[in-house]
Amino acid sequence: MKRTFTALAVAAVTVATTAATTAATTAAAGTQTASAAPTGTPAFGYHKVRAGVPAHVAGFHVESPDLAAGTFPAKAFSDGFGCTGKNVAPRLRWSGAPAGTKSFAVTMFDRDAPTGSGFWHWAVRGIPASATSIPKGVAAGANDTGERGYLGPCPPAGDRPHRYEVTVLALDVADAEVPRNATPALASFALSSHVIGYARITATAKR
Repeated sequence: MKRTFTALAVAAVTVATTAATTAATTAAAGTQTASAAPTGTPAFGYHKVRAGVPAHVAGFHVESPDLAAGTFPAKAFSDGFGCTGKNVAPRLRWSGAPAGTKSFAVTMFDRDAPTGSGFWHWAVRGIPASATSIPKGVAAGANDTGERGYLGPCPPAGDRPHRYEVTVLALDVADAEVPRNATPALASFALSSHVIGYARITATAKR
């Protein structure tokens, strides 16, 4: 047992040292390179899903008249947290979803929130496969405040522009059976294995 533990420890140090050397080389070059899928047996920590979207799925088209300029209009900002918006969700319209789509989900995620793990502002599930926008009456799940529904952007005053990813996910199930009280992160994890296509708009907001 002692020899096995020692061997594992040596292997772990070797892997860590190699990763650190690679990272230092990349940083020195001033570039960022997306990680390629490993060949053979996947290494520890590798998964085919990144940011809620499997690497192999195709994209389709989404547009929003409210986000056409690449920024959020005043009415889409939060009406709390020091902001004075109307908390009106941006209108979305999508097309070109892949064959086999049985439902859609829509999310909005702030990559730059000062939390260390981003911030989920919006999570809508159970959108019918026939829809090309969010139908009236489809209930939104919880955002990262724990409240259900859309929460508009309200980045800290004076901070750099925050990037908000508004994503439409095409799913291969009509009901992913996500628990009603699921956090946005847990819901995203549950949906990830059912994603067969996605469309995304990235818009910014600052104050």
